[in-house]
Amino acid sequence: MSEPTTVVSADKDALAADVSRRLVDLVEDVQAAGGIPSVVLTGGTIADVLHHRVAQDSASTGVAWADVDLWWGDERWLHRGDPERNEGQARAAFLDAVGADGRVRAVAYDDGLITVEQAAEAYASELAAASTDGVSPEFDVLMLGVGDDGHVASLFPGHAELDVTGVSVVPVLDSPKPPSTRVSMTFETLNKAKHVWFLVSGEGKAEAVARALGDTTVSQTPAAGVRGTVSTTWFLDEAAASRL
Repeated sequence: MSEPTTVVSADKDALAADVSRRLVDLVEDVQAAGGIPSVVLTGGTIADVLHHRVAQDSASTGVAWADVDLWWGDERWLHRGDPERNEGQARAAFLDAVGADGRVRAVAYDDGLITVEQAAEAYASELAAASTDGVSPEFDVLMLGVGDDGHVASLFPGHAELDVTGVSVVPVLDSPKPPSTRVSMTFETLNKAKHVWFLVSGEGKAEAVARALGDTTVSQTPAAGVRGTVSTTWFLDEAAASRL
């Protein structure tokens, strides 16, 4: 696995501008080589800023977002159209604007007909169908936010999901952060990305960043447990990097 590096920007807007350019370039390069890019999206405040910026930057490029496999590292188990779903946030800020409907791989929503456990199994099946090893694809890039407690996706410190092996997706029934019920990729899946990009903004995340990049355990700081097979980059603003 790759060793983490850091890129520090002045503020969240500069961070989003930098990551947007890199993402658009990566997707363009994969498509130019005849491939289908595979991108794992995240949610949260900094992701929303990034997604708006990607929508703007894509207008002047040749990126065909309809031909990009778009996944989510985790999702909140909420009703369809709920703005708190990561998918809903991304659609409003980015996906609808760039015509990305072609290959959007969204987690099922709570429609009262299936359980969150069934939703996790369905997402695992979709990952397997898109893979060459029957488990999950090797993503081109995985983007992750980090909670102030050091969680990533919906893998929280000290929770049983951290130790799950042999499956690609898990239901999360007791998230300490609302909503309490979620669906999340496991470490085994997250760690199949070629490039892992952490996006972290704000002083409130500085301690978690310092722990993840310092002396910690995955149980204490789950963010320390994800690395790319090619590169792992922590994109930080100055506030988030203030304790490094």
